[in-house]
Amino acid sequence: MKMILSRIAVFLASAASVIAFSPILLQQKSHPNKLGVSRRHKADLVALYMANVGVFFGTSTGSTEDAAFLIAEQFGAGEPIDIDSISGTIAAEMAKYDALVVGTPTWNTGADTERSGTGWDEIYYGEMQDIDIAGKKVAVFGLGDSESYAENYADASGELHDVFEGLGCNMLGHTSQEGYEHEASKAIRGDKFCGLMLDAVNQEDLTPGRVSAWVAQLMEEGFLEGGGAAAAPAVAPEVVGATSVASTRPQSALDVDGATISLTELEEENLRLRKLLDDNSALLDENSRLLDQNIASFDNDSSDYVPYVNSETGTTMWISSNGRSCYYTEAPIKKVSYTP
Repeated sequence: MKMILSRIAVFLASAASVIAFSPILLQQKSHPNKLGVSRRHKADLVALYMANVGVFFGTSTGSTEDAAFLIAEQFGAGEPIDIDSISGTIAAEMAKYDALVVGTPTWNTGADTERSGTGWDEIYYGEMQDIDIAGKKVAVFGLGDSESYAENYADASGELHDVFEGLGCNMLGHTSQEGYEHEASKAIRGDKFCGLMLDAVNQEDLTPGRVSAWVAQLMEEGFLEGGGAAAAPAVAPEVVGATSVASTRPQSALDVDGATISLTELEEENLRLRKLLDDNSALLDENSRLLDQNIASFDNDSSDYVPYVNSETGTTMWISSNGRSCYYTEAPIKKVSYTP
């Protein structure tokens, strides 16, 4: 019986360890593929290793906020952060993330500085100048009216880009000017926009596709690699939604603590761990059944066991009358009623 109790204790400790230290141990959902892992399961795996992306935005009418939510959804990131809603310091908030996506509208058209007309203007040349985010990967997006303000389209995005670049950040996500109605913009660097430019006034129907293509571009540029961030593999389009870019994302391995792990390896390991738990669960049920039988046997047939007391250790060994089984008690038996 001692041996049975010991085996149960060992199993419980092992099972707890498996659950505590195996992040890929997940519940399988419906619609399994040939490996027995569902599309939703793949999304869960990806989420566990998704880079820690922070999406920050300033907004006046809500259009930039809408774009921020769409971008965050594509990345699988948390809820985007309105720059005006930060209660602490911008430094503390941005330090939480491995990579940053920052966005702004343009209200002070043609101005040399403070072009956004949002909370960004209040922190650009003050609080932000004191934060240390050199080397952090940053991508900029902006909204503007490319027809009514064709000569100053999305000007504020250029200032947003330059502030982060001036802090030593690694700026990614420059995009082509093709397909826009603008004539000039302070957001142009070389022959490209300094980030993703959107027009919610005249080209709103193009926004989902532009966001999808941009996120895919950032993935290819290594936006999620390095600094503890891992590049996310492809996810089935139905997982992300109607505006998904998942099918265009590059299939790549996950870089976890310096080791390269493919999605297939993660799926196989998950199945192995689930089988291990299932097997051990059966063992636990069998051991519990044997324990119940032994306890019942002791309660009902205690007179069928003969006690042998070790006077030096105080241990009593109980041996069945047929000599085939025994158990021990630690305290000596002071009085035994026994009838042969």
